[in-house]
Amino acid sequence: MSRRIGMGFDWQGSMDRETSLKRAQIADEVGIDSLWVAEAWGQDAFTTLVQLAERTSNVQVATGIVNIYSRTPAALAQHFATIDELSEGRVIVGLGNSGPQVIEHFHGVPFQPAFKRMRETVEIMKILFSGERLNYDGDLFKLQRGFTLRFDTYRKQLPIYLATLNPRSVQMTAEISDGWLPIMIPMDRLKEEIDQVNDWVREAGKDPADFTIRAPGGVTVANSPEAQARARAGQAGTLAFYCARMGEFYYRQLSRQGYEDEANAARLAWKEGGGGAAAESIPGEMLEQFGFVGTTEECVERLEQEQAAGALLHNVNVMESDPNEFAKILEALKG
Repeated sequence: MSRRIGMGFDWQGSMDRETSLKRAQIADEVGIDSLWVAEAWGQDAFTTLVQLAERTSNVQVATGIVNIYSRTPAALAQHFATIDELSEGRVIVGLGNSGPQVIEHFHGVPFQPAFKRMRETVEIMKILFSGERLNYDGDLFKLQRGFTLRFDTYRKQLPIYLATLNPRSVQMTAEISDGWLPIMIPMDRLKEEIDQVNDWVREAGKDPADFTIRAPGGVTVANSPEAQARARAGQAGTLAFYCARMGEFYYRQLSRQGYEDEANAARLAWKEGGGGAAAESIPGEMLEQFGFVGTTEECVERLEQEQAAGALLHNVNVMESDPNEFAKILEALKG
């Protein structure tokens, strides 16, 4: 059985949007599982999802992730249900909390209790997707006018994947959603974490085979030493940023996973020398645990390790500009 491959769609780096859209079309033709669009404080995710839906035929299009604060649950339901109709049922709803820095200091809205906000958001969205009247009496949302979406949704149930961190929130994810998008879990603890989540899925009366867990970290194919060096530098910069500049949520996650000393070192290095110094403080072993950079063959081996740990979906990036080679690499990763 071939592997389910997800690929991030990021056109704001070295490639223009049109080139990235052509890569998405190639990925669709190869038959990968899904294309993922992130949203932070740059361009919005939904406009790009529409473009991907229009340029492809079979691949699922997903947010990885959008936050649950800057749009209401009803607005999120409108966005996702509309694009699900345009794509003829190919949307995956990827949701996360983000963090207080972005929510309060970019969007300017209060960072309500994350656990409660996530649960109520998912419950409200499910009601609207189903076509039922929206009468909801929660702690954060009290919606009593019986609204429905003013169109027939293409599907009454859209797959919802949640990016959650602490154990209580991850257990809720197993209960109320269709998939988990973990972050900051080292490879040597991945099986332990997935086994626990699958136990929670069973406790919720569901089959783990129907609950998608995406491998965290990601696998980057780079078939030249120069490309590998660039990829590892980018990976180190990202890890350093999460350690030092993304608040307490990710810091606590790294501490839970046994990397408190490394996170503290990155914080101190950033304070004293900026982002470059923080990136240089990240040990090579840590880079290897939280992501992987290698040749096509090495990356296939890493994907096999993720499969053995229980991951059902794999996050990949391919540093290859030639379209034919790009397609061949994706075929190899699929297996």
